[in-house]
Amino acid sequence: MYRLTVVALATLICFPPSVNGGRVFVFPADGSHWINMKVLIKELHSRGHEITVLRPSDSWFIKSESRFYKSITVNSSAGFDEDKFGTFVTTMINLRRSGASLWARLSLEYELVDQFYQMFRQNLLLVGEIFENKELMLSLQDAKYDVVLTDPFQGGGVLLGHRLGLPLVLNARWTIQGEGHYAIAPSPLSYVPTPGSELTDKMTFFQRVKNLMFYAFTWLQIQYVTEPNYLPFVHQYFGKDVHYMELFQSADIWLMRNDFIFEFPRPTMPNIVYMSGFQCKPSKPLSKELEDFVQSSGEHGVIIMTLGTLVEKLPEDITEDIAAAFAQLPQKVIWRHKGKRPSTLGNNTLLLDWLPQNDLLGHPKTKVFVAHGGTNGVQEAIYHGVPLVGLPLMFDQQENFSKMKARGVAKVLDVATVNKDNFLEAVKEVLYDPSYREKMKTMSNLQRDQPMKPLDRAMFWIEFVMRHKGAPHLRTESYKLSFIQYHSIDVMAFLTAVIVLVLFVFILTLKFLWRRVFSRSKAKKE
Repeated sequence: MYRLTVVALATLICFPPSVNGGRVFVFPADGSHWINMKVLIKELHSRGHEITVLRPSDSWFIKSESRFYKSITVNSSAGFDEDKFGTFVTTMINLRRSGASLWARLSLEYELVDQFYQMFRQNLLLVGEIFENKELMLSLQDAKYDVVLTDPFQGGGVLLGHRLGLPLVLNARWTIQGEGHYAIAPSPLSYVPTPGSELTDKMTFFQRVKNLMFYAFTWLQIQYVTEPNYLPFVHQYFGKDVHYMELFQSADIWLMRNDFIFEFPRPTMPNIVYMSGFQCKPSKPLSKELEDFVQSSGEHGVIIMTLGTLVEKLPEDITEDIAAAFAQLPQKVIWRHKGKRPSTLGNNTLLLDWLPQNDLLGHPKTKVFVAHGGTNGVQEAIYHGVPLVGLPLMFDQQENFSKMKARGVAKVLDVATVNKDNFLEAVKEVLYDPSYREKMKTMSNLQRDQPMKPLDRAMFWIEFVMRHKGAPHLRTESYKLSFIQYHSIDVMAFLTAVIVLVLFVFILTLKFLWRRVFSRSKAKKE
């Protein structure tokens, strides 16, 4: 028996179990979206899959070389321009701070609309160059990929996936038309708040009016930003009878970067897989220098502040006010800040070019997280149970914080009006009102109490699509219906016509019978 055991162990060592790895083609979005896509790529790589990432030559975050994937670089200007993005952020902040006038708000909306229009245009130029590059397209077809994994925020990966005829998995929160659910799931405006409205699922009459108005505004944005870009492109390459959203709606699996701990309850679909918090993980030990600084806070604890990877600094006067507010607190502060060192900075505040956000949020001495409201940061705060002070700047950040505020785990400030006093008041409220931490701990417990880890769930469904060459049995066919068919307007019109016809025939019959009876009685009298 001993000898047999030794032989068996030797065999396992010499011949490790083979991994039935697949080939995954990834068309990511740059910026913060790449950060969470990279989590999926690393996990797929660890499971033995071969990953290929397509990137524009001017990518900001997506590197050409990695031990987790091989890359295909396309000469293009569709990536993120760091300087241009920094200028855009500054413009956004200045517009918001210019006052609450109608002109300021219109200028802000126009700037956002124009930015998205240009982003979509550049992305389609990249995809067009790929489609016209016969050598590249032939190499992509010959590679025999099993699945396309893409972020539908820009849509290039969706278009290329359909062009190659491959199964499609979306790493989604947003599409080119807005929040992902609106593309495939029923979204009644009576209790599903439109993104940007900052409403909850419990709306009064006038709030439902507001919700409808925001929905109408979103529709107008689609007509002036998305339609002019994607409609002619899809008609050129896929045919006049194809609408661009059909290509998104026919995706096999939607991996949603949220769930109903974060979102309000709403209708969903069988091919939507929720993986909120998939990027979250237990904290690792801090470096000795950082741990010493954290421990020096004593019983007061630590405050963490970062505005994410895309925003390195705020206007100088705001940073001066924030630094002055921090200086009045007994807590130690760790602040990711790359701008000019504020003159009001206190001895309790440590400025860093980069900080280990997840590890700090998981430290028992961390009391409050001051953040901009990006999805990744909010999810990590929920995972580690750290309440928030919000300073949303742009895009979906205000929307994310409105949900956190509604759940009582965040205090939100407006960058247009933030100053030393209201910032200090907000931080103190979250620090010393125990309800913020208690409610965030409840959210954390709910997020962690799952039968399967979100990342494992995402991997299962990606591999499911690879094994079965798609998942059409989970996909609704509603996207093939017109507006009239989807809402059964044609059926109601038909039934109404039938009822009217029956009533008409009935009335004619009554008139005929009445005339006949009347004519007989008249004849008898005569």
